Amino acid sequence: MLAIDVGGTHVKVMTDKERIKREFESGPTLSATEMVRQVKLLTKDWSYDVISVGYPGPVVHNRPLTEPHNLGRGWAGFDFHRAFGRPTRVVNDALMQAIGSYQGGRMLFLGLGTGLGSAMIVDGVYEPMELGHLPYRKGATFEDYVGVAGFERRGRKKWRKSVDDVIARLSAALEPEYIVLGGGNADKVDNPPPKVRFGDNANAFEGGFRMWKKRARKASSARR
Repeated sequence: MLAIDVGGTHVKVMTDKERIKREFESGPTLSATEMVRQVKLLTKDWSYDVISVGYPGPVVHNRPLTEPHNLGRGWAGFDFHRAFGRPTRVVNDALMQAIGSYQGGRMLFLGLGTGLGSAMIVDGVYEPMELGHLPYRKGATFEDYVGVAGFERRGRKKWRKSVDDVIARLSAALEPEYIVLGGGNADKVDNPPPKVRFGDNANAFEGGFRMWKKRARKASSARR
């Protein structure tokens, strides 16, 4: 299994065999076609049968629904299965990391990265979300305050206060049993509120592997 984690600054890849991470830069000019080309080049000495892709935006039927905020064009509706020539499952990138972080029950995942990724898993049922684009303050969104732009504009101290406030608001609204903080900026949060634990960015790869393992278990159960 090959897992691909598409982010606003880097695309990272790993297989369940080697467990070695490789990556290349992404950014505002990276198209879906170019991403596939670079992944193929980067993994030409690896062997894999199926692929998981974590995409930074909404996904429907294994295809991106809209163009990403922090990448180039040509992602919406892109057929990764056809482009890679292998069975490919595509989910929101926050959901893929959430799947890898899940330990049962009712979990809310928040990814503090370029923007604000979000997903819930309730008793094993996956639910990708786009909470980062909800209105928050002064005509701005949650993502505007707790994403990278908010951190750079407002500084670490004010950013942390906003993170605590966003966590409190979403926790009150969604009532998770626990919250996992992931993403590249999670390590900038000190003294997280109760019920909050830190995830590991490597959980995105684990989530990609679990997506195929869960499908295999379902198929095995159906045959019995």
